[in-house]
Amino acid sequence: MRALTLPGGARITVLAAEWNDAFGVVTVGRVQLELRDGEPGPVLGPGAGFWLRGTGVRALRNPDGHTATVHIATPRAGTVTSASAP
Repeated sequence: MRALTLPGGARITVLAAEWNDAFGVVTVGRVQLELRDGEPGPVLGPGAGFWLRGTGVRALRNPDGHTATVHIATPRAGTVTSASAP
């Protein structure tokens, strides 16, 4: 399991090949799922879990000014990319 830290306003692209079978749990802050069509998805808070496989999520965003942390479990360690600048 890896900890993914998203500073306030950060966005990370979800690449299907890298996130295959990934399951995330928000542990700190809030994370918004960005859907494949670019529309904003649900905003998830601490304790919320989500699958990325087959969901149409294309990015994770931190909608707040405070850092958010998501723990990501994948079948293969080291497959999560780093956050990009907002």
